[in-house]
Amino acid sequence: MAKRGRIALGMSGGVDSAVAAALLARDGWDVVGVTCLFQDTAEAHAAADDAAKVAARLGIEHVRADACALFEQQVVGPFVCEYREGLTPSPCVGCNAHAKLPALIQAARELGCDAWATGHYAHVVRMDADGISVSNGASDRMDGNDADEGVRFAIRMATHAAKDQSYMLAQLKQEQLARLVLPLGAFTKPQVRDIAVELNLPVAHKSESQDICFAPHGYRAFLAERGVKDAPGPIVNEQGTVLGTHSGLSDYTIGQRKGIGIAAPEPYYVVGKRVERNELVVGFASEARTSAVRIGDLVWQSIPSLSQALAARVKLRYRSTAATCIIEPAVQGDARVVLREPQTLTAPGQYAVLYDSDIVLGSGKILEVERV
Repeated sequence: MAKRGRIALGMSGGVDSAVAAALLARDGWDVVGVTCLFQDTAEAHAAADDAAKVAARLGIEHVRADACALFEQQVVGPFVCEYREGLTPSPCVGCNAHAKLPALIQAARELGCDAWATGHYAHVVRMDADGISVSNGASDRMDGNDADEGVRFAIRMATHAAKDQSYMLAQLKQEQLARLVLPLGAFTKPQVRDIAVELNLPVAHKSESQDICFAPHGYRAFLAERGVKDAPGPIVNEQGTVLGTHSGLSDYTIGQRKGIGIAAPEPYYVVGKRVERNELVVGFASEARTSAVRIGDLVWQSIPSLSQALAARVKLRYRSTAATCIIEPAVQGDARVVLREPQTLTAPGQYAVLYDSDIVLGSGKILEVERV
């Protein structure tokens, strides 16, 4: 089969990237598996060893790239700082845009690759000046027209909603999307497992990681190791009445219901944190709803910018259902997302991902939550 080009695939050592490598090779790409080492740990090196075994099984090149310093600077450091400030960060979204893709792209360029790929479950689409999808993304075009005037690239939701990871890629910029290939966008996880078994890949039955990769024993233990262990303080309601004592603000998430430890006729929810007073604010379900959020650190994908109010859908957390909303331009380049119907309370520090149907309009970090 004629080669489509040389492509660098981020290989984590898991089954998704392993099958992505097989699919790319099947489709005629000259695949180089790139394992970016984000931590100098036994677990990270073992995962790289698994990726190397897969590459050997598929007969493709495999390299390791040291990205520990980048990961510490762009992901771990900000994660710790945001928790100190009373926020609830979402490290994986920022990691893809600021660490994983930059490290992969740098390796791709050093290796003389024409494109880069990951094992995420989503699609890339190429848009014309009117915002209409005109191709199925980088995997269907290597024609050198990435920079055509009026052309934009965006993430589209995976074909199967159960495994959609478009939320995780919503902070990617145009230069990262232009030559990004996502081979798993149309597959389900069981289908990927079946392919891995059929090809006898060494990671076919490897379990999926569920934790924050740099905090395998939980984020609380990790924060304590980094010196973030808040002092206990009062749990109060909106009126300031003391209801109990919290163990430290970083132990709680806005919207949390369980584990607060206060007996009441109906469950309490965490509705706020007053960092300056070390107070955890709680309220009942009727007080734990949001009507709008203000977002910053905006990255636009299918549109170049937001010049006027726009109807859209928004996900306020990874596993939430997209809700209808209006996006309004706000001061200092921020945006305000007004929900058509109130939603479960979310936390500052998380990401709001905006969609036009199933295509990512853009995304931003939640700076402020307006409660009902």
